[in-house]
Amino acid sequence: MSLPDRFASHLAHLRLRPGPVLVAVSGGLDSVVLLDLLRQVADRTRLELIVAHADHGITPASGEVAGRVEALALEFGLPVMVGRLVLGPDASETRARTARLRWLEQTRKHLAARYILLAHHAEDQAETVLMRLLRGSGPAGLAGMVARRGPLVRPLLPFNRSTLLRYAHAQGLSWWEDPANRDSRHLRSWLRHEVFPLLLERLPDVTRRLRDAGRHAQADRSAWSAALLSWPGLDYHPEKRGGSVAWRALSALPQPAGAALALALLRRAGAPASPTRVKGALRSLAALESGATADVGRGWRLELAFERLRVLPPGGAVPEPVPLAGRQGETAWGAWRVRWTPEAAPPTQPRDGPTAWFIPGTLTLRPWKEGDRVAPLGGRGRRLAVRCFQDARVPSSERRHWPILEGDGELAWIPGVCRSNRLVPHAGAPAVRVDVEPRG
Repeated sequence: MSLPDRFASHLAHLRLRPGPVLVAVSGGLDSVVLLDLLRQVADRTRLELIVAHADHGITPASGEVAGRVEALALEFGLPVMVGRLVLGPDASETRARTARLRWLEQTRKHLAARYILLAHHAEDQAETVLMRLLRGSGPAGLAGMVARRGPLVRPLLPFNRSTLLRYAHAQGLSWWEDPANRDSRHLRSWLRHEVFPLLLERLPDVTRRLRDAGRHAQADRSAWSAALLSWPGLDYHPEKRGGSVAWRALSALPQPAGAALALALLRRAGAPASPTRVKGALRSLAALESGATADVGRGWRLELAFERLRVLPPGGAVPEPVPLAGRQGETAWGAWRVRWTPEAAPPTQPRDGPTAWFIPGTLTLRPWKEGDRVAPLGGRGRRLAVRCFQDARVPSSERRHWPILEGDGELAWIPGVCRSNRLVPHAGAPAVRVDVEPRG
């Protein structure tokens, strides 16, 4: 079977949906071969190829390489996007990779492309496994790169570099060798050009052995991911911003099993999953009360809330107050979408629903503040808003990003939690209807 046929078979296994995709082309051998293979099988995959090149600005020749990639895209009759990142000659390998992926993701969203196709191959996978081993990664990290995660797709992982090289020569392809790829200051370059040749002399099948180790680690990782969904009493709940499990069931398990399941919970949410950090976080949470959080790296946290362990992604800034101006309108407020329109008031209003009606006047969206009080509709006196949040089982981590509607200087509504008896119009009277719902 020819390489294009094998490649097309592997792409079919990845089950990519038809439509526009970004192909990350650095100008090197691997990415040029990837682009050519995609072009060869385009009629079978129904993928609409867009060439994307990130010019890091690290070497003086980077502009020339960008020009070559543009010329190649033109030769193939494909659209091309070039990003000028201007990182400078001292940029680290990590900084360059982070900047490149950030630009690719921004470009993907801008062009409404489904995926970003990257050219990592079998030797890259072996190098990744060895790098992570040297850095002290846990078993899950040794699984290496996955063929598909979110919008990132690596369709060349089953193929080794010698296969790609033979194909490139047979097709008459030309490419550019980046001098930075031989700079031993970068760990991957040092491993590729200095360490791996020595390993190959002693262990000719070292690449296969490392790939096998990665597959074993991936199987272990998949097993814990499956256990997360089926472990008795764990009661995994997917959530928009992460996920959660029953804390009592998790904390009752032997420490290694509990930590492994917490790691699977974090990975499922897309969070960093360091075994050392997670074990420390679980130990600290075991001694704390509901509402406590523990950092697990890069802004991600674990939270205890109402007897559940929740994953919290990095939190954004608390939104500023926003007046609901005009007779009608719509606005995004943090993670919420708010619409208001004139409508006659109904005979009754729900106390905890996503919709409420108000006497026309000055209404303002704002964040919750400690000490806020609300006079519940149909109730007596005034209650601390935090008590209402607790009754509605809103975790403490979400309260400062929860919208509050204020009118005439008084708290009038906590959407989905508690309607106040303030600014309530009579049935049939002119009113402002406000709808609040999570975005996306």
